[in-house]
Amino acid sequence: MENQRLDRRTFLTYLGTGATALAAASTGLGVLTETANAQSNNLLGTKPRKHGYEFQPIKPSTKDDLVLPKGYKYDVVASYGDIINKKGDTFGFNNDFTLYFPIENSVNHGLLWVNHEYTNPLYVEGEKINGTYSAAQVEKLLYNQGGSIIEVVRDKRTRSWKMVKDSEQARRITGLTPFALTGPAKGSKAVNGASMAQGTFANCSGGRTLWSTVLSCEENYETTSADAKLDPTHYGWVIEVDPFNPDFQVRKHTALGRFNHENASMGISQDGRVVVYMGDDKKDACVYKFVSDGRFKESLGNKNSRLLEEGTLYAADLKNGKWLPLALEDVRKAARGKSELLEKFQTQGDVLTNCHEAAILLGATPTDRPEDVEISPLDQTIFIAHTNNDKHGNIHGHITRFFEKDNDHGATEFEFEIFAAGGRQSGFSAPDNLTFDSNANLWTVTDISSDKLNSAAWTSFKNNGMFMIPTVGRNQGVAFQFASAPVQAELTGPCFTPDERTLFLSVQHPGEETKDKLNPTSTWPQVRGGNMPRPSVVAITGFKF
Repeated sequence: MENQRLDRRTFLTYLGTGATALAAASTGLGVLTETANAQSNNLLGTKPRKHGYEFQPIKPSTKDDLVLPKGYKYDVVASYGDIINKKGDTFGFNNDFTLYFPIENSVNHGLLWVNHEYTNPLYVEGEKINGTYSAAQVEKLLYNQGGSIIEVVRDKRTRSWKMVKDSEQARRITGLTPFALTGPAKGSKAVNGASMAQGTFANCSGGRTLWSTVLSCEENYETTSADAKLDPTHYGWVIEVDPFNPDFQVRKHTALGRFNHENASMGISQDGRVVVYMGDDKKDACVYKFVSDGRFKESLGNKNSRLLEEGTLYAADLKNGKWLPLALEDVRKAARGKSELLEKFQTQGDVLTNCHEAAILLGATPTDRPEDVEISPLDQTIFIAHTNNDKHGNIHGHITRFFEKDNDHGATEFEFEIFAAGGRQSGFSAPDNLTFDSNANLWTVTDISSDKLNSAAWTSFKNNGMFMIPTVGRNQGVAFQFASAPVQAELTGPCFTPDERTLFLSVQHPGEETKDKLNPTSTWPQVRGGNMPRPSVVAITGFKF
């Protein structure tokens, strides 16, 4: 077996032969060869390890708990409604993307940014009255979305992670927070003349900038903007927040386009320009990247933020392997003879505010719900989670890999491959958020809709899960299940600490199909008494390598 690829069928054989054989199969998953180590250009800032993670992959589960391999444990760090600071601010609902920022370079004490994607009226704002929300309900709706900045610490004695509830650094960024607009759409007719916008919501995934700020992405903003009677053109953008600096004006970067943003993954071109890769999470939507006009200068710190105000936004044409610039001149040329489109696209602000329509008009490729996009720390290739698209029979989704020409993020040509396909043969369905460890193992969580779990085509996968997929070595492309979510929950926002000994993970919408508070379909994580299922962030420890 030493030199034989461990395919799905072989893996299932191991499941039937006991833990000893399975442990042998899992030893050293994803270890980089010495050659790969020498070639690694690691944006994570950590040196690749010579030993991979060792864990016994788990079986799919229907248990109402976060199930982990033997030797691993989780601490519930923050749950919906928890007080996060001295002011009495509370942790929002349906936590998603997480991002750890060390305090004084510590791997055991830091600030954690957490997205809050949407609410559940059963537990938050309550049901509408005569088809509308009251002012108080709208305030709850908006406050419990956006993001939380919380202070987290690992106790020296117990080695457990906890939140500092009287923190002076913790704060909330919500649907009520004033935001500045930047870039070409600022003040334009496309956003009804606005240079400021109220709040952020529908925050799904995100990314870290090269200057250590947060990029958080507004995804399915339509319902909340309508319920709160807010201008929809002010949402669907990428926002930026500096977690350590409350004086940094939170902003929305219109140069990165407006669509149903999943995440934003930042790299750098060979000539020093900032590049941001993004997915538009809906069926038949496109993959995008932004390339700045200016060049990154580390010494400027968060002043590099201005690089996200001027540049070129591209959409991917997979058939021809080209990045198509979303430039006004090209869009109007493609719209020639179509008066309605010529009326819509009069300025670059119009193009950026109506990205999807412009991209399709130019010939960009509609794909199967492009969600998280991440850059490999090993070779700078681009991995994209295409979650699924039942309109075209892609029930279980796949992970796509882009190869930029000359390995340059600033290139306008690329090739691609299907790196891994969801389905029974691979053991996972509906890949969503992605992250890498320093050995170029790809970690993915899954997003099977809660009303589909454990039924029909999704029966064998049981609850949603988390998987590690090596991108190099004999097990390249093989998925090993690391975690299983509580009932009807989705695992989101995986993020390692710099030493990779802790993994922060969001457990979103446990018991989402609950109709009656007295009879919840999940009671996880059973904190603060009662049986209310609470979206929570956990810290997973036990990693050995």
